[in-house]
Amino acid sequence: MTYVNPDPEPRLSTGLEPGGGVPPGETPPAESSMPEAGPQDLPNNPAKGWAKGPLTLILAVVVLVAAGLLGYALALIY
Repeated sequence: MTYVNPDPEPRLSTGLEPGGGVPPGETPPAESSMPEAGPQDLPNNPAKGWAKGPLTLILAVVVLVAAGLLGYALALIY
């Protein structure tokens, strides 16, 4: 990884007074970006969405709970 200095070089920037000040009416130099500041690209990004295994397990539990509640309700009626 290489280091990039985000500050402009005062000797090479136009419109700067001695000491780095900007005269009235002059636009200051733009800031440079820091390439190391962004998010890191991971080699193994997780997949988006639900995987088949956990989704199937959750649906099976929901169906079993619904069947149990329906069976309990029918047992109370009869």
